[in-house]
Amino acid sequence: MAQKACSRIAAVIPRLLFNRNIIPALTRASRISNTLRTNCRCTSYISATNKVYVLRNFCSSTLPETDVSYKQLKKMLASQTSVVIDVREPWELREYGHIPGSINVPLGQVNVALQLKPEEFKETYGGDKPQPTDHVVFSCLAGVRSKTALDTAISLGYKDVQHYAGGWQDWAKHEQER
Repeated sequence: MAQKACSRIAAVIPRLLFNRNIIPALTRASRISNTLRTNCRCTSYISATNKVYVLRNFCSSTLPETDVSYKQLKKMLASQTSVVIDVREPWELREYGHIPGSINVPLGQVNVALQLKPEEFKETYGGDKPQPTDHVVFSCLAGVRSKTALDTAISLGYKDVQHYAGGWQDWAKHEQER
């Protein structure tokens, strides 16, 4: 049984080695230092036949600089320095409310929407299409869908993207406190 499991893993490793996200790291597993492990946040390791391979580019984009707080978002909206895209469904905005100044692009449409021509985007979503160099903040109900939208935007070449991790729930709570 153990041999069968090992043979399955052995069959996968050659396919992984041809993947561009994998690079040979070191020749012996014992030579992976703590420095390499701590400095390479976005890596995983595969050890096979006395070689260690590093899986890279699989890191999460949720680093501290990708999250926006309520206060930061308020300042961005006041100064109109960012495009805020709410990725909830239209019925959610009608039922719960929305952040003033945000554009509604449901999560399932983000990939296509960010590839539309500016005039098509404006006609469909009622706001100016953000350019890949613009600062874009994604929002949703609680920060899960906005994180997915952020990853989609990054994959499309958007450089300056963040997400409001608190989402509408955090926004409404802060607005009620005012």
